[in-house]
Amino acid sequence: MAHGPVAGLLLAAGGGRRFGKPKALVTSGGEAWVTRGCRVLSEAGCAPLMVVLGAAADQAAPLVPSQAQVVVNADWETGMGSSLRAGLRQCLQLSPQVQAVVVMLVDLPGINADVVGKFVTPTDTTPTETTQTGASLSGVLRQATFQGVIGHPVLLGRNHWAAICEASGGDIGARSYLGKHGAVLVELGHLADGSDQDTP
Repeated sequence: MAHGPVAGLLLAAGGGRRFGKPKALVTSGGEAWVTRGCRVLSEAGCAPLMVVLGAAADQAAPLVPSQAQVVVNADWETGMGSSLRAGLRQCLQLSPQVQAVVVMLVDLPGINADVVGKFVTPTDTTPTETTQTGASLSGVLRQATFQGVIGHPVLLGRNHWAAICEASGGDIGARSYLGKHGAVLVELGHLADGSDQDTP
């Protein structure tokens, strides 16, 4: 990574009620979505990797590659915000060299490593991020958009982790925090379909 280590955080704890089973257990092309999500983050250069599991965690854990750390969210039923909080709490234990974390959802089949890589190191850095370029990503907040619709991945600089932990929980994730703190939007719609897959 150009700016120093960027961790990867995959949220894969949901029960997948509309899908009919936990999405961590869904497979496409012979590969479990949770395995694929870890591979995408790893191939994009994210390290270390963490995966938040919840529903069917015992079944999903063996599908997580050995280089990724499993975090089990006991409160997964309360919503995705609780999984983000569980993951960021783990991030706070990481080496200070890790300046930011890419947060991705398990049910984004249209997002590949190339897209994540371009999101983390966009060539057209906006003026508000100029101070970060070549130095540190620890103050960055960045959200992917697809044809103007905000989605995932998001990039959270280390300076914001504790505050986002405080603000997250239940079904409240980082979106309002990102809005309040002027997250930079990076349009990826020309590269990928960022819609999550809620039905088989």
